[in-house]
Formats: sequence, structure tokens, C-alpha cells
Amino acid sequence: MHPTIALLQSSSLTTVVQQEIERAILAGEYPPGSKLIEQTLAEKMGVSRGPVREACRMLEEAGLLRNEKNRGVFVRDIPIEEAVEIFDLRAAMDELVGRRLAENIKPAQLKEIRELVDSMEKAVKAEDARNYHLLNLRFHDRLVEMAGNSKLTTIYRKLIKELSLFRRLNLADGWLMPISAGEHRAIVKAIASGDAEAAGRAMFDHVMESKERTIQNHMQRQAAPAPAAKAAKAR
Repeated sequence: MHPTIALLQSSSLTTVVQQEIERAILAGEYPPGSKLIEQTLAEKMGVSRGPVREACRMLEEAGLLRNEKNRGVFVRDIPIEEAVEIFDLRAAMDELVGRRLAENIKPAQLKEIRELVDSMEKAVKAEDARNYHLLNLRFHDRLVEMAGNSKLTTIYRKLIKELSLFRRLNLADGWLMPISAGEHRAIVKAIASGDAEAAGRAMFDHVMESKERTIQNHMQRQAAPAPAAKAAKAR
């Protein structure tokens, strides 16, 4: 086999393995702090350890994994300080996206994001937190995509993937979903108005609200007694 063909086949296989591991991480199948065993992953996916090793290296560069010397590869556990930094950066990016869309959005694109918010509101009524979470990700990803800046889209997606390692519990409380859905409806209304200032502010404020909810949830989890402590207290 020609070396170039072998390299392309290996590269393609590594990409498939990387995408599958990434999907599992973002779906919560490997929670933050989980150790990933090369051999186990290779057997599960029916590949050799080489593509798994290379895929893990790429995911480490992407910020989803960490490699600890003599200990192995682990799913990253994003600290609150880093999550806050990501939210602040994302708020600035989303403000730019909102301004650009208010000035340039096409009718078909506006129809698409309205339909996404309709679906989100249906998920709220059905109390379907998982589907709401997926629609929420889709909504924001499409807005960034529609803004038409490929560099911004690439950076945004990397940040969102890292943030997902921290933020999975944000919408676990059902009462937050209607509030979140209302914020998304306001974003669409501001973009549709053509007012760049209002659209930028709506998107910026939404991210800041999400940041505050994340901080509050984190503080509540930190303050909650551990199960062992609760059991000892009960005795």
C-alpha cells in the first residue's frame, strides 16, 4: 500500500474515533474526572490502540481531556474560575453575533431560529430537559454560524465543548427552563427588529444570566453536605 494512502486511512480512522469519544464525553457517558483506558476504548470500537491514542491526544489539545504522567488520560473537570472566563469571552462573541444578525439576517434564517424557539417552548411544556438542552445548543450554534465568520464559529464551538464539561446541571431544575426559553424568544425578537444595539445587548445579557445561574448552582452544590456527612448526621 502506498504510504500516502495508508496515512489517509489512518487519519480518517483517527477522526472517526475522536468524534465518537468526543460524542460520548459531551453526552455525559464519560463524566468529568473519568479515566479513559486506551485498551478498553479500542476494544469497544473495534480498532487498534494507535488511533485511540492519537484521538485522545487531539482531544487533549481541544481541551476535553488531560493527560497525567504515570496516571493516564482523564476527562477534564473544568474549574468554576475557567467556566466564568469562558462565559465572559462568549458574551463578547455573542454580542457581536447579535449585532451582525440584526443587520444581515435573511428571512429563511429568521424563520429557522423562530422554529427552534417554538421547539424549545414545546420541550418546556413537556418538561423534557434533555431535548431542551440539545435545542439550546443548536439555537446558539446556528446563530453563530449565520453570522458568517468561520474563525469565530471555530473558536465558539471549542469554548462550548469545554463549557459543557461544567454546565450539564444548569437546566436540571425544571423551573429554569421557562426563564431560559423566554430569553431566547427575546433574542429572536431583537434580531428581527433590525436593531443591532438591542440584539447585541439581548445576547450579551442572556450569556451573563447563564453565567450567574452557573455560579449560583456551583455555590449550592459546594454548600450541600456530602452523602456520607448526611448519613453520619442522621445517625
